[in-house]
Amino acid sequence: MARVKARKAVNLLCLIVISLALVILSSYWGSEVIALPPPEDTPEEILRTKIIIEARSPIDGRFLTAAEYIQLQAQLQLAPPPKLDPKIREQIYLLRLRKTLLQFFPFLNF
Repeated sequence: MARVKARKAVNLLCLIVISLALVILSSYWGSEVIALPPPEDTPEEILRTKIIIEARSPIDGRFLTAAEYIQLQAQLQLAPPPKLDPKIREQIYLLRLRKTLLQFFPFLNF
């Protein structure tokens, strides 16, 4: 009986040691590779020196050339988009305030 218990204890100890060794080895396996960026990624130093010749429209997000972007900016400076009615602006402010208060005080029902 004592032999069976000793054999089970040794088997359990062997299983624990082998499992622990596998976990440790698998956690270190390939860890250096994970820290590196992908090879197709352009380095930041090169991106900083690149001249941007294309832009996006602030209105609808479509791509524009540099000349079209400058024209659009000039048009927006001459005729800025219409402002909201003060009543609508106040309603939006109150709705945002209500949303913020409900995040901190969810038990309030107003």
